[in-house]
This record gives sequence, C-alpha cells and structure tokens, in this order.
Amino acid sequence: MIKVGVVTASDKGSRGLREDKSAPVIKEMVGQIDGKVVEYVIVPDEQAEIEKTLVSFSDDLRLDLVFTTGGTGMSPRDVTPEATLNVVDRLVPGIPEAMRARSLEITSRAMLSRAAAGIRGQTLIINLPGSPKAVRECLEVILPALKHGIEILRGEAGECGRS
Repeated sequence: MIKVGVVTASDKGSRGLREDKSAPVIKEMVGQIDGKVVEYVIVPDEQAEIEKTLVSFSDDLRLDLVFTTGGTGMSPRDVTPEATLNVVDRLVPGIPEAMRARSLEITSRAMLSRAAAGIRGQTLIINLPGSPKAVRECLEVILPALKHGIEILRGEAGECGRS
C-alpha cells in the first residue's frame, strides 16, 4: 500500500467557510495505484504552515506520497509551490510539466499554473490545482507513472527503461 497525505491550502477552507471538494477526488483516485489517504489537513495559505505540514508528513509520518491541492495560481496568497520548493531535496519537473501539457489541451489558463513536484527523503510531494475538475484531469495523467516512482523511492524497483 502507498501511504498518501493530502494538504489542502485554503484560507476559507481552513476557517470552515468553504467545503474542500478536491481532497475527496484525490482520496477516490489514489486507490487506482493501491494508495490510501492516511493523513489529511486543511491549512491556510501561509507558507510557513504549509512547509511545516509537508515536513511533518514526510519526516515524522514517513508518507510515501503527499498531494497538495490549492495555492498554485498567481494570487499573492498562492504560496504552495514556494513552500514545496523550500522543503524538497530534489525536483521532479516532469510531473507538473505533464499536468500542464494535458491541461493546456483543455484550457489556455493551464499555463498560469505554478505547480511543482519534488522529493523530500523518500516522500514524493506533488502540487495539484484547487479545483476538483482540474485535480481529476491532472491525476488521470500522472497516476499511471506514480506507483513505479514510489517503488523506486522505496528501493523496491530499479530501472525505468522498458525493453
């Protein structure tokens, strides 16, 4: 089983003023890769709080995969990518590139996404958009490759090349 964490970055959501509709999509879809959401939290759009949560999910809880949802746009309060970049050791640029490429087929606004992805220790952290529709579209693109990526991080698999 892949242990998954979800961090929703939302000022309104953290105050109970907006229902989080993206996290349920993540919870539903990670089952496709034998994943289970074991930790979930809504935090305000505060970089320090997002960073603290990502570090805890990675270092203390030792989750395999952490998805953030929200905070990847161009608003001054959208700081999820900065928080992610501050805590990861290595980048995985292909993941957000693939999400943006797929999303650009649907809307030109996809180019405004600042989502990032990277590795902290043995945890893969991926920024997803805040809309449930966009979360679903992005996960459809990246989920097929994530199980293998997690297996490599865990030391359970080797080569990525195919014969």
